[in-house]
Amino acid sequence: MTILDEKLKKKIGYGTAPLGNLFRDVPEQEAEDTVRAVWDAGIRYFDTAPFYGAGLAEERLGRVLSEKNRDDFILSTKVGRVVLDEKEDKEGLFEDGYQNKLLNEYTEDAVKRSIEQSLERLQTDRLDIVYVHDLSPDFLGDEWITKFDEARNGAFKALAKMRDEGIISAWGLGVNTTIPIELALELEETKPDISLQALQYTLLQHERALTHLMPRVSQQDSRIVVGGPYNSGALLGGDHFDYAPITDDQRKHIKQVEKIAERHGVSLKAAALQFSTANPNVSAVIPGSTRPDRIQADLDALSEHIPSAFWIDMIDEGLVSPDAPLPS
Repeated sequence: MTILDEKLKKKIGYGTAPLGNLFRDVPEQEAEDTVRAVWDAGIRYFDTAPFYGAGLAEERLGRVLSEKNRDDFILSTKVGRVVLDEKEDKEGLFEDGYQNKLLNEYTEDAVKRSIEQSLERLQTDRLDIVYVHDLSPDFLGDEWITKFDEARNGAFKALAKMRDEGIISAWGLGVNTTIPIELALELEETKPDISLQALQYTLLQHERALTHLMPRVSQQDSRIVVGGPYNSGALLGGDHFDYAPITDDQRKHIKQVEKIAERHGVSLKAAALQFSTANPNVSAVIPGSTRPDRIQADLDALSEHIPSAFWIDMIDEGLVSPDAPLPS
């Protein structure tokens, strides 16, 4: 059991990547209104990272949460990138965020430096969970194994020590692929308590996570937080799937899901969130948004009734694995 299982009344949190100007330049007022809408909806788990706009998401989140009682919410951020004073022209996911350069490093010193920076931006004196961020081939390419070894001897040991000393409550990996978490769970010296697995245990794709990751999580008494439950908004009509431009085949897949959902009067948000949280290894799901009016819809989706016939049709059409735990 982790701090999320102990404290969360609802299996939902808020992922703050959009606050870092993911894909678009988000006005300050809109960002603030969104965080306040999250709080007003009763959501009390907030996940962020220095990578999200080179510190912009952490700053925006911190401005609102600094007004709240620190004991009333759970906060996680990530290490693996240190925000530098030096600037550069940005492109890609967060090109509209701060233009500060980021140093990718997973040593003990980098972990301590990153956490110090995050605490300042978040205007808080402690973190509950710290994830080792993007230690994965999708960001690091062939270098990821070398960086994994760096983290194994640096970040992992440093965070495990912080947990044992009560400085943080838990640590793990925050990645978009499953293999790094699987590998970390096999280590002898220290193992993650809880990991943020984005994009891979969702309604649209879950086979690898279901067959390879979840059994290891269960065996090691670890836990998973599911990020990106809509696969970068693709499920809800967005133009990106897993942060890349959506393909025709992916759109076709989503259309199949939409038809079944329409036939049974089921919202896609409800199907996505309830699918991810139905797995007993999942502590929470953390959709992200910068639209205040969408926050309550996420929360409502968790309690929406979904007829069993919907899941039967999804399985029959090969859109959901018959081995996946499903909402009761």
